[in-house]
Amino acid sequence: MLNTVKRLKIENNHHVRHYSQHRRRVVVTGLGLVTPLGVGVEHNWKRLIEGYCGITSIDRLVKENLPSTIGGIVRRGKEDGEFDSERWVPKDSRGLSSPFIEYAICAAQQAVDASRWKPKTEEDSDRTGVTFGSSLSSLDDILSTHDQYSKHGLRKVSPYFIPRILNNLAGGHISIIHGYRGPNHCASTACTTGAHSIGDAFRFISHGDADVMIAGGSESCITPLAVAGFSRARALATEFNENPTVASRPFDRDRRGFIMSEGAGAIMLEELHHAIDRGADIYCEVLGYGLSGDGHHVTSPPPDGRGAEKCMRAALRDANATASQVDYVNAHATSTPLGDAIENAAIMRVFHENTKLSVSSTKGATGHLLGAAGAVEAIFSILAIRHNVVPPTLNLENVDEGFNLDYTPKTAKKRQVDVSISNSFGFGD
Repeated sequence: MLNTVKRLKIENNHHVRHYSQHRRRVVVTGLGLVTPLGVGVEHNWKRLIEGYCGITSIDRLVKENLPSTIGGIVRRGKEDGEFDSERWVPKDSRGLSSPFIEYAICAAQQAVDASRWKPKTEEDSDRTGVTFGSSLSSLDDILSTHDQYSKHGLRKVSPYFIPRILNNLAGGHISIIHGYRGPNHCASTACTTGAHSIGDAFRFISHGDADVMIAGGSESCITPLAVAGFSRARALATEFNENPTVASRPFDRDRRGFIMSEGAGAIMLEELHHAIDRGADIYCEVLGYGLSGDGHHVTSPPPDGRGAEKCMRAALRDANATASQVDYVNAHATSTPLGDAIENAAIMRVFHENTKLSVSSTKGATGHLLGAAGAVEAIFSILAIRHNVVPPTLNLENVDEGFNLDYTPKTAKKRQVDVSISNSFGFGD
């Protein structure tokens, strides 16, 4: 479990609150997105704010008679907002790359382009690194290769099989493509993967191990086996197959489970003065990072939500911020009956005196991107700061009993957002 806290308003790039004399300050200078809403940051943000939902039927993909036949897929093609691997993935990487790696390469390239950072010296390359992870890697490659091996033996196993399924190869390709030789790190912590990647990169820079890091998470997991597994765990919504766009309904009393989605998010993090000296466009400052484990159950959080509460408080403590300073919480809320209620209770305890707080879950629009969710939602939290707009919680028709916060139902809200928190929680964390 973890949170990242972010604050805007680097007035003239100099007047930001000083939090520690012993660690370096970290800012965001580039973003990249691949989601069911589309490819590109502006494309995603426009659709998110306008209330578009990227969840659709995946019946042709899962084929078998499974309980859930909807999901958030990345649409492929050459039109604006569609994913075109030939555009984003270099030829040398294509045969070695499975979809989760391709999405990571695409999101990372967007973040690099937005940041305008390119190492010019050997030292620049040595001080630029990558933290990128995935939760499930490429189940399709594993299944198809096992099938070929079982039928035809060793000669049908591709020499690229292992590189295509290793979680750390998303970051590996990014570092090779861009010539980054700093820390190269991979988190794989279920649905907290993307957020852990950002938090780890934040600490690499703040502790002096790097000056620039590209961080994020990627997932391409919509396969019959994954759908079957989550269905057996009773985690997926199964009652909305005929109406996909209303299936993901965080905080709503009729929520029935999450919707599995794919995509990637990438953030370029940079030491503050490094960014100032080169004239970078600074989106916001990363102030703190908190994480905790429940020590309770593999899939179910403790009923009192103590883990979620602890990591929000840890993030605030690390940021030297108070709960009253937070304007917006991007909730993990996946649309599960138990998970949403427990997270809501934890948010209410932490922010019980904060009457200005806005909360929303963007999973109503995107579904749950598993290992990529934390990175994608951190980006939405950053954009809320940049544009002073809180994205909506789609499909929130009837707020559940005991949910007493402002959940931004159905429609985006314009308001001042100076500090935001992005929550991520995962199995076993």
